[in-house]
Amino acid sequence: MTATLDLWPIGNCQVSALVDRAGRFVWGCTPRVDGDPAFCSLLDDKPPAGEDAYGFWEIDIDQPAKVSQRYKRNTPILVTRHEDVHGNAIEVTDFCPRFHRTGRMYRPVAFVRIVRPVAGSPRIRVRLRPAVDWGKARPETTRGSNHIRYLLDDSVMRLSTTAPVGWIEDERLFRVERPLHFFLGPDESFSQDIPAALENMLDRTTEEWRHWVRGLATPPEWQEAVIRSAITLKLCQHEETGAIVAALTTSIPEHAGSQRNWDYRYCWVRDAYYTVQALNRLGALDVLEGYLEYLRNIVDNATGGHIQPLYGVGGEATLIERE
Repeated sequence: MTATLDLWPIGNCQVSALVDRAGRFVWGCTPRVDGDPAFCSLLDDKPPAGEDAYGFWEIDIDQPAKVSQRYKRNTPILVTRHEDVHGNAIEVTDFCPRFHRTGRMYRPVAFVRIVRPVAGSPRIRVRLRPAVDWGKARPETTRGSNHIRYLLDDSVMRLSTTAPVGWIEDERLFRVERPLHFFLGPDESFSQDIPAALENMLDRTTEEWRHWVRGLATPPEWQEAVIRSAITLKLCQHEETGAIVAALTTSIPEHAGSQRNWDYRYCWVRDAYYTVQALNRLGALDVLEGYLEYLRNIVDNATGGHIQPLYGVGGEATLIERE
């Protein structure tokens, strides 16, 4: 396939994913933005839905005819509507949970997808095919009554779902007659009622992002575009340390045939300055405060006062290049 950068980012300032125009997760790293990509088909030349392809998560409707996408207002929560040739339709809501809980920000290494039937009797197929070792292989899996475990290199991810687990494993078509909930997160038993818990996460994540946006000093001109840009820049911050990555993708050439394909999932000190400057003009002081704390730790640990061009989001100075 020909890769496209016409992508929709979702995230929670711990992990993120890039969703293509077909509603597929095509890029996303765990357990943080500079980790091994569980979703890496963005860099692959095989068709995303091919039988031998992996590194993506697709929820597709049978006999697709039309796909439309939008963000929930003032959030990075993506809603994708799939319609088939007969007018049957579903909506898929994608987000990463992020909200205050017990006095702290809850931002797990997790992705949530909620499928709702909105017209007719739609049939869907779910293909969840994460990758390990930068797309070299598919992980081993184990299965429970309501979950599938994916044994990644650095961690184990568990899919907890209200959809039939066997049908997910077999990637078979099935009819959607009620909302279906998917939580791909830490390898922990989901002790709560899945639909109620994920709907609550959706509501609280929506309110958290809208509360952040209400604190911005946005100009009256181009307000919608400025807010969307601010949210996207905010997703580039690793809130745990305050680091700001240059981009949520990796090693994408600046143009066709270019050798300029630096890995921008790290904190490039110069690039981060421009992000902080832009958000500071809008009054997003939380980003500035977090980044200054990150920088002070970088300076304290600098050898002989030498500051590198880039660091890991945890402040790591030694970064190994690979092809």
